[in-house]
Amino acid sequence: MNMHAVLQFLDAERDAKDSADAIRAELSDVIGALGFDYFTLVRQPGPESDANGLMLAGQWPKGWPELYVKRKYAAIDPIIRYLGHSQRGYRWAEPMLAFAQDPQHKRMERMMVDARRYGLEDGYVFPVHGRRGLVGVLSVAGRAVELSRSEISMMDALAKKAFWDILRVLDPAAHERIARPVAVQMTRRELETLEYLGYGMTSNEMGATLGLSAHTVDWYMNGIQEKLHAKNRHHVVAIAFRLGLIS
Repeated sequence: MNMHAVLQFLDAERDAKDSADAIRAELSDVIGALGFDYFTLVRQPGPESDANGLMLAGQWPKGWPELYVKRKYAAIDPIIRYLGHSQRGYRWAEPMLAFAQDPQHKRMERMMVDARRYGLEDGYVFPVHGRRGLVGVLSVAGRAVELSRSEISMMDALAKKAFWDILRVLDPAAHERIARPVAVQMTRRELETLEYLGYGMTSNEMGATLGLSAHTVDWYMNGIQEKLHAKNRHHVVAIAFRLGLIS
């Protein structure tokens, strides 16, 4: 596959003066040049997020989002659930295989059949991670396209570049907040757990969001509490706020 369009996007110098629409158009051209029919670039949702501000660019086939909501596929979508298991881009077949023994696998297969009826034959997902964990996702889909490992790595870079460039233009405050350096050394999962703790989530709620058990979340919380020398979870939030780990 010719990845020249991707390289051009990655090499482009952009600043806050560039318009979001111009960057979106450029990204759309790159995705189309690679042979994909649809794509979306979204921010990772949180309890305080404005649903209308999550979509940064792209679109799905007409009618597919409505069917997706109507049939409550968000609760079982293997492609989204797999985000908690991967640091790199992956093809749709990967999570389907990973969840082969899941009790909801039949519904997952039904979802994929419905997706194909709307022209979503295959696709890839590229997670974007910041210092505080998963912050965004680039999804590309449509006709089946074969990407090599090196091409997937380039698409990972494209996802990161597009996400940060568009977010900096649309929401400078959010860009500064989630890109802010973290002084305390924590793992990606610890930072994700801490961010959701700041939203007031329980261990069960964090586990459901991150695809983990409540016991595993508690294990991460114990590690966070030790690193921050906090007495309890309320103290963790107070210290994290002062250090700028959450806001």
